[in-house]
Amino acid sequence: MSTSTRNYWKNLGKLFQGNRLLHPLVVSYYPTTYCNFNCAYCEDFGARRNPQAVEPLPLTEAQQVLRVIRSGVDKLIFTGGEPLLYPHIDALILFAKQELGFRQLTILTNGSLLHDHEAALPHLDRVVISLDTTDKAHWESILNVSAGTIDTVFANLESYAKRQGEFGYQMMVNCVVTPGTLAEAAGVLDFCLQHNILVSFSPQAVNNWPHYDLLVDDAYKAFLARLIDLKKSGAPILGSMAYLQTLLEFKPYSCHPTLVPRIASNGDLLYPCRPIEREGTRLGGRPCNLLEVTDWDEAIRIADQEYGPPPRLCTSCFQQCYAEASLMQEAPLQYLAELIRYPTSRKAGLITYAPG
Repeated sequence: MSTSTRNYWKNLGKLFQGNRLLHPLVVSYYPTTYCNFNCAYCEDFGARRNPQAVEPLPLTEAQQVLRVIRSGVDKLIFTGGEPLLYPHIDALILFAKQELGFRQLTILTNGSLLHDHEAALPHLDRVVISLDTTDKAHWESILNVSAGTIDTVFANLESYAKRQGEFGYQMMVNCVVTPGTLAEAAGVLDFCLQHNILVSFSPQAVNNWPHYDLLVDDAYKAFLARLIDLKKSGAPILGSMAYLQTLLEFKPYSCHPTLVPRIASNGDLLYPCRPIEREGTRLGGRPCNLLEVTDWDEAIRIADQEYGPPPRLCTSCFQQCYAEASLMQEAPLQYLAELIRYPTSRKAGLITYAPG
């Protein structure tokens, strides 16, 4: 049994006892916050913010961060920024898989640099690429990139989708639905169906809530209803039925952010979640750096001592990375039914690919 699976069952016991300080199911690590794109809706990163970015860790220190993460969980996501800009990313991926034995490695990338990192691809289990529209001119304007960059992204998407069997990873697309791309989201779905790519959709977040224009748009609700119908018919749509229904109705849910912790590029633990840490309140922050602790349990003990358990009355941000894991952790029978009924959910690992 994997560490993540054991953690899932341990968490059920904690929830029964009223303990909200849950074990992680997957950890996201930002090897770098540098990015080569300037996505219009990105609230945290982008090339325009590169001068303010923290310098990434040397390889040996990044490896130590991964050792601490591995002591608590066996599923890891490399994100950013653009993680492929980290100068030692290939070596770090190889170390994570071969030396530390992570059972599932995922990378979230914009796809523009995949062709320079083929050596790392056989060691990855999930390659998640951002794609919000198949209209190249519109996509280029959203990303604020130089001419020709979008052609490279699409070429890599198509090329490395064909080579999934060769390298052994599962390719996925994460589509952020904005008011400006809503009408084009169906085209992203069609593209993924054509190229054998799993696809997830999540709403553009503004201060951790879906964009207001989406909340009041009947076309957005109709699109979600269509996704639910397509998923029922077997389409390769990521996101549990519970998550899609939550987005459709914007129902509050009980969030458990420590299921999917974030580790900053310098090794800081963002506790209990990135949205609360970013607010700079007494509810959370950066209680420790993983370079200064011996294992994951010690890091969480320090966090709990400094900030206490995660808040009980969080109004829910609807970010898929937090919502998906929380919904499935709270409802084991529903989680089991999801895995049995939908092959896509089994392929994706469902609660452990965590885009966003």
